[in-house]
Amino acid sequence: MIMARICKSQILNLLIKRIGQTSLVRNSSKLSPHNVYDEIQKRKQRALLGGGQKRIDAQHKKGKLTARERIQLLLDKNSFVENDIFAEHTCIDFDMEKEKYPGDSVVTGRGLIHGRTVFLFSQDFTVFGGSLSSIHAKKICKIMDQAVAVGAPVIGLNDSGGARIQEGVESLAGYNDIFKRNIVYSGVVPQISLIMGPCAGGAVYSPAITDFTFMVKDTSFLFITGPEVVKSVTNEDVTQEELGGAKTHTTISGVAHNAFNNDIESLIYLRDFMSYLPLSNRDPAPIRLCNDEWDRDAITLDSVVPLDSTAAYDMADVIYGVVDNEEFFELMPHYAKNIIIGFARMNGRTVGIVANQPKFAAGCLDKDSSVKAARFVRFCDAFNIPLITFVDVPGFLPGINQEHGGIIRHGAKLLYAFGEATVPKITIITRKAYGGAYTVMSSKHLGGDINYAWPTAEVAVMGAKGAVSILYRGQKDIAKYEKEYVEKFGNPFPAAVRGFVDDIIEPRTTRRKICQGLDLLSSKSVTNPLKKHDNLPL
Repeated sequence: MIMARICKSQILNLLIKRIGQTSLVRNSSKLSPHNVYDEIQKRKQRALLGGGQKRIDAQHKKGKLTARERIQLLLDKNSFVENDIFAEHTCIDFDMEKEKYPGDSVVTGRGLIHGRTVFLFSQDFTVFGGSLSSIHAKKICKIMDQAVAVGAPVIGLNDSGGARIQEGVESLAGYNDIFKRNIVYSGVVPQISLIMGPCAGGAVYSPAITDFTFMVKDTSFLFITGPEVVKSVTNEDVTQEELGGAKTHTTISGVAHNAFNNDIESLIYLRDFMSYLPLSNRDPAPIRLCNDEWDRDAITLDSVVPLDSTAAYDMADVIYGVVDNEEFFELMPHYAKNIIIGFARMNGRTVGIVANQPKFAAGCLDKDSSVKAARFVRFCDAFNIPLITFVDVPGFLPGINQEHGGIIRHGAKLLYAFGEATVPKITIITRKAYGGAYTVMSSKHLGGDINYAWPTAEVAVMGAKGAVSILYRGQKDIAKYEKEYVEKFGNPFPAAVRGFVDDIIEPRTTRRKICQGLDLLSSKSVTNPLKKHDNLPL
């Protein structure tokens, strides 16, 4: 008992020494252990209230949760361990010394999602509008460093008015410290941003660097310069929603990967999303128990491709027919709709899906769809997630707008992404695979490990009509030549006899073939030439 009392006394003395230099003992250099504990509890209670009840009520009136409420919803119950709850800003200008809040304007720490560790920060709009101070930035940088040290994802819940003006260049330096870590840790641990309020100016670049960005409809905004600045510089009248709202960034700019109706829905979906991701680049793709038979026949796939080769169909029907339990987490569903990307599971194993979508622009690749798919492919490759590619592509979208918009450069990004990827790659050609677009879509020539074709597949330089118009320009009886071309090239045999596809399979067996292929490729190992880094055609 005497030893226990001595140890406790020593701990209390250490606490007094460490915090006795701060405002905790402003009025006296002597503070009893009992008073230290009282002060600790008092400060923790203040931290839990953020900027106070009045500001919390204002946050709720906007339909938004507080920083701490968001954390409680996102993480497993009682799993949150907070960092730096006593931290305060260090600014002494503009009477800032008189207004301090424990934790400053961001809540940071770690917790569990489905029993797996994640690190996160949640910006507190009730404290100085969530503005970023030097202490705010240091708290974020600390949890980012810890996440990389142990190998765990970083999640940012963004709700901030931007840099704290009163701190000037210190605030800007804080942003740069975060950006540097975003860059260095890219491809090391997954980084996810959920925009749950304003995010303006330089603050937007951290979400732009992270792997995935999600938004909340009506209450979240992303823009470099706000409507007032736009009005003063360009004389354009625009609302926050039109300039940088969720609809803008999920349909027009492609900055965000998806948007949700409110805070609660977004956090629930984020929990589901995290279940597909590995904790770091040192982990294999997650595997969970599967109750969907790996070798089941998907009979509906036998009739999904129309007999008319020009008729549209929904590639999503193919995806849902193949993946576990018809569960598919699609990303960017409203942007560049002519290509589909997202996560699914095959026999319990996480896979990345890339698929042309014949419902939109006949499944042609264009500049936006190429970039959309390329970034996704690179993420999957960085984090050991196998890639499944469904191909029905008649080529690259023609037109002045596409050429002037750099389709050559953007299309090369997708080609490059598939070509550099070393994860298991399985490709299924469902119908058209024409020209350069055939090559780009994870063909055997770009290192596709297993490439299958359905009986409806057509692998050729171009479609019959275009080819005949070139080969037999000015000739009569064009229909006859078109028929001959279709008989020769409008089938999978030209590619199969040359080994460019490994087998022609029945559509109903696709799931079984993919699962067998993933098992085979689970031990795949590739060694590339030593280099500092590649030079992607940005």
